[in-house]
Amino acid sequence: MPGENLSRDEAGERAALLSVDGYEVFLDVRSATAEEATEPRTFRSVTTIRFRAAEPGTASFADLIAPSVTTVTLNGEELDPAAVFDGARVALPALRAENVLVVDAQCAYSRTGEGLHRFVDPEDGEVYLYTQYEPADARRVFANFEQPDLKAPYRFEVAAPDGWTVWSNEAVASRDGGSWRFAETKPISTYITAVVAGPYHYETDLYTRTLPDGNTLEIPLGAMCRKSLAKHFDADDIFLVTKQGFDFFHDHFGYPYPFGKYDQAFVPEYNLGAMENPGCVTFREEFIFRGKVTQASYERRANVILHEMAHMWFGDLVTMRWWDDLWLKESFADFMGSFSMVEATRFHNGWVTFANNRKAWAYRADQLPSTHPITADIRDLEDAKLNFDGITYAKGASVLKQLVAYAGRDAFLEGARRYFGRHAYGNTRLGDLLSVLEETSGRDMAAWSRSWLQTAGVDTLTPVAVYDAEGRITELAVLQEGDELRPHRVAVGLYRLEGPDLVRYARAEVDVVGARTIVAELAGAERPALVLVNDDDLTYCKIRFDEGSLETLRAHLGAITDPLARALCWSALWSLTRDALMPARDFVAVVMDFAGRESDIGVLQMLHAWARTALVHYAAPSWREEGGRLLSACALRELRLAEPGSEHQLTWARFFAAAAATAADFQLLQGLLNGTAKIDGLDVDKELRWALLEPLAAHGFADEAAIGAELAQDDTASGKRHQVRCLAARPSAAVKDQAWAQVVESDALSNALVAATISGFVQSSQRELIAPYAEKYFAAIEQVWAERSIQIGMNVVQGLFPGLQDDQATLDAADGWLSSRPDAAPALRRLVTEERDDLARALRAQRRDAARD
Repeated sequence: MPGENLSRDEAGERAALLSVDGYEVFLDVRSATAEEATEPRTFRSVTTIRFRAAEPGTASFADLIAPSVTTVTLNGEELDPAAVFDGARVALPALRAENVLVVDAQCAYSRTGEGLHRFVDPEDGEVYLYTQYEPADARRVFANFEQPDLKAPYRFEVAAPDGWTVWSNEAVASRDGGSWRFAETKPISTYITAVVAGPYHYETDLYTRTLPDGNTLEIPLGAMCRKSLAKHFDADDIFLVTKQGFDFFHDHFGYPYPFGKYDQAFVPEYNLGAMENPGCVTFREEFIFRGKVTQASYERRANVILHEMAHMWFGDLVTMRWWDDLWLKESFADFMGSFSMVEATRFHNGWVTFANNRKAWAYRADQLPSTHPITADIRDLEDAKLNFDGITYAKGASVLKQLVAYAGRDAFLEGARRYFGRHAYGNTRLGDLLSVLEETSGRDMAAWSRSWLQTAGVDTLTPVAVYDAEGRITELAVLQEGDELRPHRVAVGLYRLEGPDLVRYARAEVDVVGARTIVAELAGAERPALVLVNDDDLTYCKIRFDEGSLETLRAHLGAITDPLARALCWSALWSLTRDALMPARDFVAVVMDFAGRESDIGVLQMLHAWARTALVHYAAPSWREEGGRLLSACALRELRLAEPGSEHQLTWARFFAAAAATAADFQLLQGLLNGTAKIDGLDVDKELRWALLEPLAAHGFADEAAIGAELAQDDTASGKRHQVRCLAARPSAAVKDQAWAQVVESDALSNALVAATISGFVQSSQRELIAPYAEKYFAAIEQVWAERSIQIGMNVVQGLFPGLQDDQATLDAADGWLSSRPDAAPALRRLVTEERDDLARALRAQRRDAARD
């Protein structure tokens, strides 16, 4: 990574000097299918850039990461590649007012999901390519000015092997055999250009819309995946959600989709959920479901489809100037994904998932030492890479949800329409958006921004009630704690038991300002069993309970009839557990009592994840074994009680496999695999088989031969990932040594197999076995960060942190590494600091849980 970074100051200086008129990019990827090739396997990339310089005679540079450069020609003069190319930049001396740069290079195919990724399908041997660039990996494919504010139109030409199809941002303009030429794009940033190439399975549809001026807008739709996945590809549902999304955004944004066609490519070994390349959106192919999944999986896919579509306006049409304002696209896309999904698709409970899942990500990120304002201080590209986090996405989206409550829905949407109209194809900063919102809402957006966008941290809201002798409320106040006391528009709900149900009987909305706010509207109400602050989830905050409400939840949480209120209470109890205010075993007990009554499948899946985290990280070590038996018994009980063939049954089956703790548990897992045991209605398909096999491998009940036999039945890309994970999970010192060497000491594995190996290596049942790697971790991470791509570096630093060695010695080792490496890369230090903080939090929670004994 050294030499590949780009600072904000450098980008600002270059933007002030240069303006780009256009790119012509030729890629020859016929080498992708060559049977033999030296490493790194390369392709030819020829880029022509036409640009202007505001100050003739000044020097600048272009960006390019490539094994070699053949020629560099600037304004007709050939430059010595050895003199002007250092592996990451091409020096451009003595620029003219108008310039033409031609760079002919040999660029490397990627195995890390960054740049032009090459994948060989183990099922049929076919080769597939796709690009992924955000924030700055287009320079791995063609020479460019790699920063978001130097937008330009692009013309791509790709020479591909016979039998392949090629896609890019625009439609094909002409084709001559294996040479594909694409129409010129609108002005866009480097990081959202795209090429997808290979023998993909491709399906088409058409979206039509009558515009206000009477004209008809037609958007050709395409969806693609690898040929071997075609039998699982439900393109009809993808197209349905896509059309519903276009209807919603056209209804509300007042600016027709501006990028022509709309292809959606589901690609292998993808690092992200998806990427908003205009006209050629890329998704992780795990959104193609090989077996039975729950509605939560379909909802998640719909949300991502709509998130990426929202980017066509927030991010692609109007783009942030620099990564400081990444929230201008990601926060809006995250919010609009849920907003549009709830209002335009069949997934009407999307705000429940948002409250329970997305906001949990935000709350965790906002309590780390690395927390930052939504408008962040991004010094360079490494900072930018790490800022695709829970604050930029989920907190930003939560704050926008608060803004809609604060400014009003109509004012918010009108502000968006004016924003697109004024800044189409341009770049913006925070003030550009605030100015239109101030116009449409009449609110002081500068004050709102200072509180919500330009400060970090999460506030805590707690209700305090005073009652008279008859049990009626004489005063109800909301107390606010936090470093920044923000204005919150909240609803306060009062709940009581009516037969078996816990229902809301009174509600008031109030603006919480300062440390104490009186909710006058609820004075005189009868004593509630539960007071729920932030009912309906209007704001972004942690909520606490009075003692009476907490006791009600311990006894009756499953009786809350409203799914959103129930999800908010679950999230609040989890926050109490993470903050060491509630013993982990008490949280596990509430899950065991009431998770079986949870109707929302997405919430249930989060409860399973939280319960496992509570047991593995937050419970006192002395209670883990007992807690594990209790949790596995609960999972098995609910599995047997679940309706046969239901998604709840499938969810409990997966949780039972993850929680298995006794010899009888493992015997049942083995029986479900080999067919000697049955659970009525449970279809043990390929994906569930792997979920059952991994715990067997981790506990020594499945050896290499058994894992190999499973791969023989599922010799696919997904099967290979599962096999690698199961192999690394085996409880053997030799296995762990091999896995460590494959990930840390070698770069032979692809990004997907690195992630699978790390996942298998880190098993909570093998703390003693992997303890020796704690010291090795701190000795290795600087070299890994220096020598590997940033994506692989992040995978290793986060995934292999010795958090399972949860003792003071490990915390001291992390502190020692941080104190002795003040000059380590800031992004690396941030990652270690975050992992260290999670460990410190776990130790605090364990002490709280131990005090329960």
